[in-house]
Amino acid sequence: MIRLFHLSDPHFGMEDRAALDWVAQTVRDEAPDGVIITGDFTMRARPREFAAAAQWIASLGVPVRIDPGNHDMPYFNPVERFVDPFRRFRALEQGIARPLLLDRLALVRLVTTAPAQWRLNWSRGVVTRTALAHALAQIDAIALDTPVLVTCHHPLVETGTRGHAYTRGGDAALDQLAQRGVLAVLSGHVHDQFDLNRATPSGEVRMIGAGTLSQRLRSTPPGFNALTWIGGRLTVSARQMPGFDPALIGRYR
Repeated sequence: MIRLFHLSDPHFGMEDRAALDWVAQTVRDEAPDGVIITGDFTMRARPREFAAAAQWIASLGVPVRIDPGNHDMPYFNPVERFVDPFRRFRALEQGIARPLLLDRLALVRLVTTAPAQWRLNWSRGVVTRTALAHALAQIDAIALDTPVLVTCHHPLVETGTRGHAYTRGGDAALDQLAQRGVLAVLSGHVHDQFDLNRATPSGEVRMIGAGTLSQRLRSTPPGFNALTWIGGRLTVSARQMPGFDPALIGRYR
């Protein structure tokens, strides 16, 4: 059995400290095999925000796997954004003392963020040919009897949540993942939890989204997903912060 917690969008700089404390305590109480965080660690990719994220990740005390989000690229340094957009994220990733490595379940990253796009809203998702080819090459190199979880920041297609991803290239990417029989695609970005199967020309793909641990709420309280892989079956339990004031749901800043 493998037990994982799937988190997303803590947005340090506008984090919900009570939600972060709740998650950290739940990690200590339940001791999952690891934690996956699918991006948007910061609000504006400031050094102090990354430092706060690094401190919190270290406090979890379990192996951690992370992915970059659109908020994790520099906002105020255009030179760095275009020349080396993931430098600060890489430093965060390289500083993780216990990276998540699993021997019966493979994790493959699909990057859905870009420093710039040919549309006004650069926060939206995009799967470039290079990013997809890199992810597919990793999947193709994995033994056929090893299940694969693909992790990314943006949902590859729309999932009916209040927030949208509008991921360019997402439909084609999902079809390629269906051809390879991936176990599921884990993502964040929309700040609401979901768990559904999406049809493609090559079959269905399961899509699982984590909520937010920030003050940037949309339709649901702060939350995360508890994943269990046992007996060839992946089960998901959507956890939501207990005692949360429902009057705060729907607030978005």
